[in-house]
Amino acid sequence: MTWNEVNFSSSTCNNLPMLGRRLYQLPELHTVEVLVAVSIFVVIHSLRQRRSLGLPSWPVVGMLPSLLLGVRGDMYEWITGVLKSRGGTFTFRGPLFTNLHCVVTADPRNLEHLLKTKFGNFPKGPYFRDTVRDLLGDGIFGADDEVWRAQRKAASLEFHSAEFRALTASSLVELVHRRLLPVLAETEAAGAAVDLQDVLLRLTFDNVCMIAFGVDPGCLQKGLPEIPFARAFEDATEATIVRFVTPTAVWRGMRALGVGHERVLRRSLAGVDEFAYDVIRKRREELAAAAAGREDAAAGLRRADLLTIFTKMRDADGEAVYSDRFLRDICVNFILAGRDTSSVALAWFFWLLSKNPGVEAKILEEVEGIVAARASCGEVEEELVFQPEEVKRMEYLHAALSEALRLYPSVPVDHKEVVEDEVFPDGTVLKKGTKVIYAMYSMGRMESIWGEDCREYRPERWLRDGRFLGESAYKFTAFNGGPRLCLGKDFAYYQMKFVAASLLRRYRVNVVEGHPVTPKMALTLFMKHGLKVTLDKRDKAKL
Repeated sequence: MTWNEVNFSSSTCNNLPMLGRRLYQLPELHTVEVLVAVSIFVVIHSLRQRRSLGLPSWPVVGMLPSLLLGVRGDMYEWITGVLKSRGGTFTFRGPLFTNLHCVVTADPRNLEHLLKTKFGNFPKGPYFRDTVRDLLGDGIFGADDEVWRAQRKAASLEFHSAEFRALTASSLVELVHRRLLPVLAETEAAGAAVDLQDVLLRLTFDNVCMIAFGVDPGCLQKGLPEIPFARAFEDATEATIVRFVTPTAVWRGMRALGVGHERVLRRSLAGVDEFAYDVIRKRREELAAAAAGREDAAAGLRRADLLTIFTKMRDADGEAVYSDRFLRDICVNFILAGRDTSSVALAWFFWLLSKNPGVEAKILEEVEGIVAARASCGEVEEELVFQPEEVKRMEYLHAALSEALRLYPSVPVDHKEVVEDEVFPDGTVLKKGTKVIYAMYSMGRMESIWGEDCREYRPERWLRDGRFLGESAYKFTAFNGGPRLCLGKDFAYYQMKFVAASLLRRYRVNVVEGHPVTPKMALTLFMKHGLKVTLDKRDKAKL
């Protein structure tokens, strides 16, 4: 040790008390500076992750701030913007200890992979089933594996039967010509505005209840009355949707306490169940009486609705295959699938027509050509009712509806869960348990899929030499694809074309000036504020 080192050590020892006080004061003096430095580092680090992840990912809360900003605006457009910046796929990281972690994709290659090629590795999954179970139970909408296959097989046979097709056609004629058109005529005569989305929702609700339960709830009538079952079903659906944006532990706690949206769900489910079980009880009694040979109940055996078909099923021992609870689940699922989708699609279709009069004119030209062809054959009717073969020949109308569904798919996003580790065709790595969201709304707005004019409403993109030509189910996913391709696709098109042609031939639909039209965040793409319209008779309109 040198003299200087000894001298320094001695000096240091003599000043230890003062040095200690300074060291003690150091944290106090620099706390603010340290916090600012750490904050700046966190912000820079989180923002730099935008380059690799597409969104900034913050400590603890993940990408939630970006999501909340998206919800405040147009959620689906926000998702579309992120997907475009990431080449069609991105990973969303939610807050710690939540289920809001998922991979979001709009790449057709990935959709074909999960909907068909590796279908078994991408079920709905326990998260989705647990979230919707109170409303949908074990019905086909949320079911997987054998439970789903059994319902799919039975429903598929029924959907393709002659009796079922006759039921759907006759019920639609009744609803359109005895309910819809009189309601619209009353509205037009009064010169009043009406929420067309609500009217169409009532139409499809009555229609699907006839098909599922074999009963008519009577939602679409003059005066547009409120029907308890319809209101309960609507409230239950909305309360269930809230669960998807609420941490699982939170909504389960709310369910246990019976508060908030869970209280609404419990009350509305009681209304749904009361209606469903009453219909099921009466149907079993009706079928039992018919089987016993009672002439006054024999008509029950000839019913073609889904409830009757599933209720009549028997096992090898002659016992009923399905319990009342399962029958309830089956019917409620088909009501959910058939009620919203067609009505929502038609609402967006009529809104698009109001902005594209040239498309409307071509639809009318096609419809009038079909009417003229009937007249040339000497067929004259007091009231024109389109026949199934005539509806089938409406190629341009089919294209116009498909184009509306491309831009505004009734189900804007859907959910899957990964069973085993997987890799998407675009290279995205998926770990077991990963949730996958495929964004159909965004797919219709991807230049890489539909070209530079992807945001234009152009039905001609679906036509070849005047005939409708469909696209791949993994490019146009409005009806899903693979083994889960929508069973009611043909019926949905028939229903929409019949309603659209019947309405457009009689009325011009005018959207009320200044009426806001924006999507609502829900399982289906409702218009948040409905669709307020006025009507003009065609013989008064300037075509």
